[in-house]
Amino acid sequence: MLSILGALILATLALVFVSLQKTYSHIPRAELKRRAQKGDQFAQLLFRPAAYGMSLQVLLWLFIGLTSAGFFILLASSVPGWLALLGALALLWFGFGWLPNSRVTALSNALARYLTPPLAWILERLYPLLGRLSDWLSKHRQLSVHTGLYEKEDLLKLLEQQKVQAGSRINPDELRIASGALSYGDKLVRDIMTPKRVVTMVASTDSIGPVLLNELHGSGHSRFPVYQDKPDNVIGMLYLRDLVGVSDGGRVRDHIHKYVMYVNEAQTLNKVLEAFLKTKSHLFMVVNGFEETVGIITIEDILEQIVGKPIMDEFDKYDDMRAVAALDAKKDRKENAEKMVE
Repeated sequence: MLSILGALILATLALVFVSLQKTYSHIPRAELKRRAQKGDQFAQLLFRPAAYGMSLQVLLWLFIGLTSAGFFILLASSVPGWLALLGALALLWFGFGWLPNSRVTALSNALARYLTPPLAWILERLYPLLGRLSDWLSKHRQLSVHTGLYEKEDLLKLLEQQKVQAGSRINPDELRIASGALSYGDKLVRDIMTPKRVVTMVASTDSIGPVLLNELHGSGHSRFPVYQDKPDNVIGMLYLRDLVGVSDGGRVRDHIHKYVMYVNEAQTLNKVLEAFLKTKSHLFMVVNGFEETVGIITIEDILEQIVGKPIMDEFDKYDDMRAVAALDAKKDRKENAEKMVE
């Protein structure tokens, strides 16, 4: 009778340690640390033993193993061996299969609240031994654990799942940029270039005056290919900023940058971005395999594929001190309002 009573006590302890193991594993340690730093008292309590990392898991699994083995030994001394084995299997099934895996119950939280201080005390004194054991296990575990990611598509799928992940605090803009940075390189120049038929081009012989300036400004662009005699003969680039303050008129050819860069329409955006960085250019003429000009591509075109939204740099106010100050003040007001709600 005493053996059965002892076996039941050990079974109860085994279930307690299984519950603790699930409670400590329910929230990743990094998230637990963040909550603790923000003043969550329960998180601060749990983080005391969780701070020991894998040493906590080693200790809990050691307790689970010892109590389960003790339960089997005591039970086997009072009942047939096969019945004791069934009892041990039932105990393990009850602990790891029936006890909630997807949520932490009020009972498990209460157990963690009362048992965390003694666990932290034990970890503090056994850490030299448990630390060496956990380091050895970590090295072997790193060799066997796989992230489940094999190709870029797997990581993109993970980012998509994160967008709807409950409790996610990753900004949607950051997720969009991460997805764009992974996928933009697979696209070709022809997929995003501005076709030649809609490109605003300027003749080298055009006169600089109000009519031309209004036309260029109205296009919404700041850089323009300059051609001589025929549109296919591009001889340079005209920057709208270079015409600011021009009062003596003159011809377009007097204000152009006499260099032209070309890329093939079949090149990937990854290669073209490298070309932009190496040449420090901002606009390339796009040609096909027959050396025909088919369009243009700018560095903004590529950045738009990465950030996932249009870039209208001509209309941004980064050069307006008052506008920037107003944006900063608006951000401060929003943060203060959120703190007041909390």
